[in-house]
Amino acid sequence: MRRWLCARILLPLLALAWFSPQGFAAPGDAQVLAAREAFRKGDEKSLLALRESVKGHELEPYVEYWGLRLRLDQISAADILAFKERWPDSLAAERLRLDWVKQLGKRKDWDGVAREYAALEQPDAEATCISLQGRLAKGDDAVADEALRLWLAGGELPETCRPVMDALVLSHRLGSDEVWVRIRRVMESRKVDPAREAANYLNDAPGDKALGEVAESPERFLGHLKPTFATRRSGRELAMIAVARWAHSDPQKAALRWESLRDRFSPAERGYVYGQLAWQGALHHLPEAVAWYKAAEESPLTDEQRAWKARAGLRAGDWKLVRATVEAMPLEQASRPEWVYWLGRADKAQGKKLEAEKQFGKLAGQPNFYGNLSDEELGHLIDVPAAIYPNDAEIAAAADQPGIRRALAFYRLDQRTEGAREWSWALRRAGDRFLLAAAAVAKREGLFDRAISAADRTKGEHDFGMRYLAPYRDRVEPAAKDLRLDESWIYGLMRQESRFVTAARSGVGARGLMQVMPSTAKWVAKKLGMKKFRTDDMGNMDTNVLLGTNYMKMVLASLDNHPVLASAAYNAGPGRARQWRDDRPLEGAIYVETIPFAETRDYVKKVMSNAVYYAALFEKKPQSLKARLGTISPRGGPQVGDPDMP
Repeated sequence: MRRWLCARILLPLLALAWFSPQGFAAPGDAQVLAAREAFRKGDEKSLLALRESVKGHELEPYVEYWGLRLRLDQISAADILAFKERWPDSLAAERLRLDWVKQLGKRKDWDGVAREYAALEQPDAEATCISLQGRLAKGDDAVADEALRLWLAGGELPETCRPVMDALVLSHRLGSDEVWVRIRRVMESRKVDPAREAANYLNDAPGDKALGEVAESPERFLGHLKPTFATRRSGRELAMIAVARWAHSDPQKAALRWESLRDRFSPAERGYVYGQLAWQGALHHLPEAVAWYKAAEESPLTDEQRAWKARAGLRAGDWKLVRATVEAMPLEQASRPEWVYWLGRADKAQGKKLEAEKQFGKLAGQPNFYGNLSDEELGHLIDVPAAIYPNDAEIAAAADQPGIRRALAFYRLDQRTEGAREWSWALRRAGDRFLLAAAAVAKREGLFDRAISAADRTKGEHDFGMRYLAPYRDRVEPAAKDLRLDESWIYGLMRQESRFVTAARSGVGARGLMQVMPSTAKWVAKKLGMKKFRTDDMGNMDTNVLLGTNYMKMVLASLDNHPVLASAAYNAGPGRARQWRDDRPLEGAIYVETIPFAETRDYVKKVMSNAVYYAALFEKKPQSLKARLGTISPRGGPQVGDPDMP
């Protein structure tokens, strides 16, 4: 019977397992894939039939884990302990412990929850709230403060948090003020369902329909306010949230409507709304943002609002405001590299040379955007340190580490997500020498993204040639020369786009080394006269590089030949890159810092810093990031290039 089950599962999978991105399949690979499929289907009988056939395989712990996972409601603490002893310090053991915490929560075994939760290295929100439930049941008063932090953070909460919040409401530790703060924060992101759930705790609760209208059509909602709307808190709150929502799309019109309503609100309520208008005004690069921040007075601001207050000061050239805003930030936020750097720049602009150098010194030498800029402020160009290479014994030891072997096995089976998780887990506490050895193993296996991720984490001993790998130069260098593009910039962008995974595919359909979108690929192919182009051709490395580099060239030519604008355009589109310019020339670093999209802002910083290091490696001489960032010309000039460019 077991042989028949194995054959039934294995035969359709043998072809899939025989060839893999890393070469031929290893013994037992097909059985592991079959076990994974049985787990996915909830087929416990087939999974058990495969257990013996994977003995000694790198992924044996996962096959055992899948079996335990399917009968989690039947197993005991002894089963969990036995698994952890067989596979100590493994990601599979961590995942089983996380599942077990949730099972113990269902059983209300709070002692077991406390014991297992304390051993978790990577708990999720569901497990965290189960832990809070257990501590609440034991009378732990500190639970209230921790639960309120989750509540006020504004994220969606799992069902396991509900009993904790219910208990806080009953004990009057979570009141209407905290409920409205949460409703405001989730509605700012148009998360209507969490707002409705929170509103259930209110006596004067707004209706579901009203919350939906505020989220979907705030302008219309404000246009139909009843004359008596401000007599109830719920009426005022919904009006404030509607103004905040409208400000996301049109801060100026929202502010105009607000001015006709503001006198019907308390000073604290007015401060909240002006804080929202200021935040959105800063994101839209409006000069009014500074005045709106001033009107918010002492109203508490979120980290994001404070960050954009500082950025509004940067766009306005108001270094006094930048300095005051950063100094008023909580220590954790003010210690972030961007605010350390900009505080240094504010000090420098105000003639405080020693204070400025102190701030720059905190970042100097760090291989990132702000470290690069700080080095240059202190008079040092950007160069790469002498490389440290692991020896053969260190590389062999890394290759034999169980976690790395499991990661490579997942990659061999084309299970990239699982492979990346296992790789990160294996290196989570690694020192520099082991990281460099692991990077060498990954490069040997053709896993360039893993090699970079390992080399990127070293603290004192580095190999920047590994950190900034440049594979496929035989394809990229000719394209760069033909198009007269900076090869360092191309590699800086590719490193950020795909980490050189040729099969990379994003959630929105971008593909290949250069993560070209299908619509962009078709447009570029048409411009190049590629009459037989099909979107499937994007998976071909040479075609992907051809399309990506030509698009870079076209975007660059349409945006003053400025790599900062072109990098922003590659990520967010040429129209937005133009729109984010100012009415006056703007320092490149300030343009980058004030890009409204967090993803694009981070992307451009990394692409430009990457390009500096690739140039240092390719040209074998120090480089300047400031020179690359340059100055961004004002908006309003004649548009160059095709207006239909995607």
